[in-house]
Amino acid sequence: MHNERTAIVDNSVADNVASEEVIAENPSPDNNGPAAAIAAGIHEGAVAPTEVVDTALWRISEQNRKTNAFSVIRTEQAKTEAAELEQRSDLEELPMAGVPVAVEHTLAVAGETVLAGSAAVDQTSARFDDQVVRRLRAAGAVIVGLTSVSELGLWATTDGAGHITRNPWNARRTAGGASGGAAAAVAAGLVPVAHGIDGLGSVRIPAACCGVYGFKPGRHIVPNLDDSSGMSENGVFATTVGDAALMLSVMAARPNLAEVDPPGRLRIALAVDPPLRFLRVDRQWATAARTAAAVAAAAGHRVELTTLPYGSALAAVLLRWLTAPLPSAARLTHPERLQPRTRQHLALGRLVQRLRLVRPAQIDRIEARLLEFFERYDVVITPTLAAPPPKARPWSMRGWLTNVLTSTHFSPFVPIWNLVGWPAASIPMGMHNRSNTPVAAQLAGPPGSEATLLRLSAQLEELRPWARTVH
Repeated sequence: MHNERTAIVDNSVADNVASEEVIAENPSPDNNGPAAAIAAGIHEGAVAPTEVVDTALWRISEQNRKTNAFSVIRTEQAKTEAAELEQRSDLEELPMAGVPVAVEHTLAVAGETVLAGSAAVDQTSARFDDQVVRRLRAAGAVIVGLTSVSELGLWATTDGAGHITRNPWNARRTAGGASGGAAAAVAAGLVPVAHGIDGLGSVRIPAACCGVYGFKPGRHIVPNLDDSSGMSENGVFATTVGDAALMLSVMAARPNLAEVDPPGRLRIALAVDPPLRFLRVDRQWATAARTAAAVAAAAGHRVELTTLPYGSALAAVLLRWLTAPLPSAARLTHPERLQPRTRQHLALGRLVQRLRLVRPAQIDRIEARLLEFFERYDVVITPTLAAPPPKARPWSMRGWLTNVLTSTHFSPFVPIWNLVGWPAASIPMGMHNRSNTPVAAQLAGPPGSEATLLRLSAQLEELRPWARTVH
């Protein structure tokens, strides 16, 4: 094991040298900077909320057509909200004062539809904000738009009738999904932070595709009012770990999560083998995980190469993924408008439900093995993805099996953490020299390890920064 660890560190040194050309300087603390810098500027009176929001709206209107990141741009509403915010006497007390934020077009935002990427959903506007949106507003954030999402948040690419959400680094590749629009918006520099729902890796997949930091908390950290499957959590996208921690602390109403000082010495497992033997891992994606492990080892953490006890996790995930959308599908006003792949998905889900193939004992066994594994480790590092993002095509027009096989091929590492409801993050680790898209490592930990993952992520970011945005 000592030799294996030494090899990891050596690979990191070579990779750092090779990737210098894609590392950008941290943006200046102006109205296009990180969320924390924007809020600080507003607290100090150096910039006004209306200036920040106007700049963000202009940028979105000028550049959104390149990626189709936004499905709704709240131009007049956001300007009004920024002007009202500007009159408040307590701006200095608001942790996200004036920060332009994007929200996935699945949460309720008063006055806006809740389409979840589907023409089958009720087209009426929400009367009230979701609790997460209320918390963001209460912290001073301004909702500038709603981001594109795959239908019902089911698919690992984001597209629909007449639009494809594209990767800002390479428009010929997908931004990922289901929350591809949010990741693309942050990566393109349209907003500094964004909300996304991680249902089967739906935050970490697009974060990895687009080279931004993505975080999924564990269960019961952030309010989640409409998930009967137990696999979905409200997560965040950001250009910096500090910004992600700030936004998560607001969404969770836990201010301590915003503190990202270095963690104590951690026991870290490196697991690059895929969950199924027949799956292949692209060498550059495996290197992303090894690089993250090497940086962690250089920071003083104990790193060991090992194998995660996946067991039958992917089979259990598939069964729950099939049945997860059934409750919300039962409330659709126009089910005949669903995409063909989604209709087939729901039909298979009803079959699984009738056969009673989903049983709690399946998760219990998997979780028991993972708990035993984490008696020896604090964090595990894996590749976030197994291959570069698929090409930007109308995947919504393709069959269910084609979509499933494509998703399984490039994103097998992420869903186990949704199955058990544990926290996980995706952190950028360079660029893929063939696809010209980012690569990333996934960090995951046991229940309650959100702060540990954020602190470790911030430490890795400091030692190995990444290009914040494409521009």
